[in-house]
Amino acid sequence: MKKLSLVAKIGIGMVLGIIIGLLGSFFSFEQFVIDWIKPFGTIFVSMLKLIAIPLILVSLIDGISNLTDMAKLSRIGGKTLGLYVTTTVLAISIALILANVVNPGAYVSPEKREQLKEQYASQAQLKQDAASGVKDSGPLKLMEDIVPSNIFKAMTDNGNMLQVIFFAVLFGIAMIMTPSEQMKPVKGFFNGVNAIILRVVEIIMKYSPIGVMALLAGLIVETAADASLFVALGVYAVTVLFGLAFMVFVFYPIVLTSFTKIKYKDFFKGMFPAQLLAFSTSSSAATLPVTMERVEKNLGVSEEVASFVLPMGATINMDGTSIHQAISAVFIAVAFGHDLTLADQLVIVLTATLSSIGAAAVPGAGLIMLVIVLGAIGVDPAGLALIIALDRPLDMCRTIVNVTGDATVATLVASSEGELSEGIDPDDLTHEEKLEVQVTESDVEEFK
Repeated sequence: MKKLSLVAKIGIGMVLGIIIGLLGSFFSFEQFVIDWIKPFGTIFVSMLKLIAIPLILVSLIDGISNLTDMAKLSRIGGKTLGLYVTTTVLAISIALILANVVNPGAYVSPEKREQLKEQYASQAQLKQDAASGVKDSGPLKLMEDIVPSNIFKAMTDNGNMLQVIFFAVLFGIAMIMTPSEQMKPVKGFFNGVNAIILRVVEIIMKYSPIGVMALLAGLIVETAADASLFVALGVYAVTVLFGLAFMVFVFYPIVLTSFTKIKYKDFFKGMFPAQLLAFSTSSSAATLPVTMERVEKNLGVSEEVASFVLPMGATINMDGTSIHQAISAVFIAVAFGHDLTLADQLVIVLTATLSSIGAAAVPGAGLIMLVIVLGAIGVDPAGLALIIALDRPLDMCRTIVNVTGDATVATLVASSEGELSEGIDPDDLTHEEKLEVQVTESDVEEFK
């Protein structure tokens, strides 16, 4: 009997999670789901976060040290940063056009607005407090925060990804500048640790169907009581989802087919497991191990490009978050009676771009950054209460866009550097070749 692929198992887990959540809400055993099922999802997310920083640190050092040509490293870094900023600006611009055409804020009645503000005032205040430190900081605060004073302290918090990346890049460059004879044992160490971490990722992924099931079951029972809010804010949600879908099914395919030889069908097939995990975890950082595995094995991006571009993308490239921020800012402003000028819209583009770069790659970070965007255009951040009820499901969807955007940029950079192969098709490999490239049995079944 043919074994189920990882994608099929995750899909079954999602369906079971939805069924369990709906049954829990309908038959009123929500607390049982929260106490006895949801924790398995929390454990899954914790395992992914557990491996995120070691993966970023080791893979970046290993990848950069492979780039013995400093000019090539500089070139790849410039392309990566340029593409990430460009796609973010374009995503925000598309979102603003969509928000102005649909104008979802006009559909919110004053009565519903006051009800939501009262119901979620405390949650909105928490987000405002979390954003106040960022808002009141100086213009170069982001640059200050990138440089860690203690790398071991930075590695204890997934919110310090940029600091870990800075140290990894610095360490990798220093390895390139050191004579190769002295670097052999160090290089061998990081090669070995990198291989071990990838095996850890494979072990964690075997647990993913259970984790996905538990996450969705817990989400449904926790939000079922607020089902009426989804109806009241339906136009806003559909607008955001349409913008996110446009990026995944229109924008990225056009970019890929225009600048690479990869068919988007193959790209989507290769990235689908990572997209499912992004949807389940709402975290680009937690999904990073799977994203790197899929980009290298399925899309044919070289390890040195993937290990440099993707960790950077998980931290600074947030196309989905940018779309959400732009549409949400317009929605809240209109709902509160603000007439946005062209200057206000340009401020949204600039602020949303900078805040998305600084947003942590963890669930809910977009709301904190949205407070800054709202403040920049003179809108009361308390309006955040209008969208809190919908943020969790939308966060799941926008993380798909973030991960897909990271993979797209990695593919573009690899193609421009001649570091893009056709990927691995296990049907064309002998048993010995499969062992040589370390394709696992689950991966082989998935490709078939």
